[in-house]
Amino acid sequence: MRKTSVIACAVLAVASLLVATAPADAAGTPASTPAGTPTSTNGPCGYTTTPDDPPARPVSLPPDPRHTPDKGIVKVLVATNQGPMLLSLDRAKAPCTVQSFLHLAKSRFYDFTTCHRLTLYPTLKVLQCGDPSGTGEGGPGYSYKDELPTDLPNWPTDPTGVSKVYARGTVAMANAGPNTNGSQFFLVFADSRLRPDYTVFGSIDRLGLATLDRVAAGGIAPTPDDPTGVDGAPVRKTNIIVARSLGVW
Repeated sequence: MRKTSVIACAVLAVASLLVATAPADAAGTPASTPAGTPTSTNGPCGYTTTPDDPPARPVSLPPDPRHTPDKGIVKVLVATNQGPMLLSLDRAKAPCTVQSFLHLAKSRFYDFTTCHRLTLYPTLKVLQCGDPSGTGEGGPGYSYKDELPTDLPNWPTDPTGVSKVYARGTVAMANAGPNTNGSQFFLVFADSRLRPDYTVFGSIDRLGLATLDRVAAGGIAPTPDDPTGVDGAPVRKTNIIVARSLGVW
């Protein structure tokens, strides 16, 4: 089946999900503890609450089974007001990250949120999403370990080999330092130069890249803090209407 057909069918399915899907259950939530006390799941992913960084939207900790699913590509439709994006999440590359992302999607954490950051630096071109507060400061109220890539090519003009290529079409986790993954992720629309400090967990389809290109072409609204307009909110405001898993392929 052609991708365009998959997208069309998926959009119809997601429209019905908006009405019919029941709220996600609380699987993965540990026993209650006193307020302000960090808690963690007991599985290998060890999702841990962040009392100093509460959730931007109520959500439980993800399920954390004894064996984290680590096989298969999970398709996730991210429908935005700028166009659809079909993500292919690779469980083998980042099983804990994929598990968390699917949990957040199932819990409607990403629905009706705004992709708050667009970057147009010469060597960093990404759209960042996943914060319901729209500020870049919000998350799910938990964090978990990095699953860093080991196979990224070297950036061609970096003789040290420290900088790597995050290629066009990559989906990766944003973070605030080692092992601080939460809900924010970024979508790469042109090859970008970064240290391999960001978990890569999927890729974007052709139509999704066309959506990103359209957002990027609109540019960034200049502000007093960034008069050059290379890092900030996109002019073409990009809202995630719904994000839903389409199953394992």
